[in-house]
Amino acid sequence: MDKIKVGIIGCGHLGKMHLKNIKEIEKERKDVELIGIYDIDTEKSKMIALENKTKYFFALDGMLEEINTAIIVSPTSTHFDIALKTISRNIHTFVEKPVTDSLENAYLLRADRDSHNVIVQVGHIERFNPALLSVEKYNIKPLFVESHRLAQFNPRGTDVSVIQDLMIHDIDIILSLVKSRVKQIDANGVAIMTNKFDIANARIQFDNGCVANITASRISQKKMRKMRIFQNDAYISIDFSENKSEVFKLDESNKSGKVIGNIEKNGKKLNITYSNPKSPKLNAMKYEQNSFFDCIKNGTTPVVSLEDGIQALEVATEIIEKIEENRITV
Repeated sequence: MDKIKVGIIGCGHLGKMHLKNIKEIEKERKDVELIGIYDIDTEKSKMIALENKTKYFFALDGMLEEINTAIIVSPTSTHFDIALKTISRNIHTFVEKPVTDSLENAYLLRADRDSHNVIVQVGHIERFNPALLSVEKYNIKPLFVESHRLAQFNPRGTDVSVIQDLMIHDIDIILSLVKSRVKQIDANGVAIMTNKFDIANARIQFDNGCVANITASRISQKKMRKMRIFQNDAYISIDFSENKSEVFKLDESNKSGKVIGNIEKNGKKLNITYSNPKSPKLNAMKYEQNSFFDCIKNGTTPVVSLEDGIQALEVATEIIEKIEENRITV
């Protein structure tokens, strides 16, 4: 493939962010070309296209004839139908999270992908967050994980529950870190502002003994995106909003950070060290897009593959089912 010819499908808030970043990437990479944008709202699509000096398409099929790479940023309920079209035409596909609105559709999408030679990446952008990237060098083996993802109410994204809208970010990250099968899930949630759950808590037990306690809310006064990881030799705190991380670690040497104390464990004297890993200065979405384009050029598996997106959706779906079981009817 000489050129990665990109079309953006969906021109809402997130779609415009993708457009801005791909315009920048187009200037930086000779192998990427933005072909145009499509949105079901033709007038909005036309206006945004004119503002960004790119082509707008009145019909999706017209765009698909001119591109080989699609960025799907439409409402979740439309992901499946659009991705099925792009994949069946051998168009490399980036689809925002959650991958689809149901597991059945996600499995059908995977079956279609398996019969076509295309790269599919799911938009779990927090995997590219500088704070998370800053702790990659540590040997992370969680025994307990606590995460809070709180946001103020915004009508955008309310076509799905808070589990699929916000909590699924942390589900995906935790699955990537724990690397074990889910053993049991307990969950509770409440629908307040919408007809779907707006606040939820889930406790996930894994086969390897790790436990994750996840809270997500889209009706909070203050925003928060934090994760705390506890393991045998360390406590790791990640602040996704502030792009910061902290690591407290037990170490025989003085190489892992500033010594702030010491302790005796199993007959050994260990230092308690503190470090504040430097987060790389990068645009997470732009980094995510470049990673996708690199996979297309090199034929490699994306950081967040279709399988990863499906696994996160499987856990999210079970959490919703557990909440439904525990729902109190008045």
